[in-house]
Amino acid sequence: MRDDLKVEILDGVATLILNRPEKKNALTLAMWTAIPGLLASVAADQTAKVLVVRGAGGTFAAGADISEFETVYATPESTRAYFDRVGEAMEALAAFEKPTLAHIEGACVGGGLGLALACDVRIAATDVRLALTPGKLGLVYSLPDTRRLVQAVGLSRTKDILFTGRLVQADEALAIGLVDALHAPDSLERAVADKAAQIVAASQWTARRAKRIVQLIADGETGDTDLTARWLIEAVEGEDFREGRDAFLTKRTPVFPYR
Repeated sequence: MRDDLKVEILDGVATLILNRPEKKNALTLAMWTAIPGLLASVAADQTAKVLVVRGAGGTFAAGADISEFETVYATPESTRAYFDRVGEAMEALAAFEKPTLAHIEGACVGGGLGLALACDVRIAATDVRLALTPGKLGLVYSLPDTRRLVQAVGLSRTKDILFTGRLVQADEALAIGLVDALHAPDSLERAVADKAAQIVAASQWTARRAKRIVQLIADGETGDTDLTARWLIEAVEGEDFREGRDAFLTKRTPVFPYR
């Protein structure tokens, strides 16, 4: 694979780049297979505090590479193996311990939108076009992929999007929660960078545990577990709280040590 996926890390921000601009960043089996390992390397890098996922060349991703369909769907066994690799990539991103931002421009369709939905926050250009298209291909999306769509837009809107496979324009995407913020195309880069910088400057102890608590709520938890109750105590005893408290009392900007 010739750099179809790239990872760059700068100033605490890791960027995972889908890098097939000549194919609108359509995702190949090799790309799906490589994503979990790349995410593991970013998770292990203490200099990376937030992950941005984006596409090269002004497009997020046009979905799975249709030119591979004849091969990957050749037999029930190859189909199962392909879906397993896609599912592993999606779950690796959804379960990634650090905060994640989707930088969305151009087309964001099918598996591309699935990746964006696996990110914590989706920031899009005002000319973005989004769609989930199983209804145009006779396919079915996995339960985890569908659940993430339901959590973003609700039950009836999920049905509408999946039944029709229609393009969702930027204004509607913001109104229904498919994306979280819109910016003009020429200011999107700065908006994503600013959001990433805000997260980098904040407590990583807070961000990572907040992310897990929110997921527990999404999964149906209604009260503190033994784990979340322990985190409350550990936070007060932790180095980030000491730094945050001291910075507040001395009226300076905190520099949180937790990595």
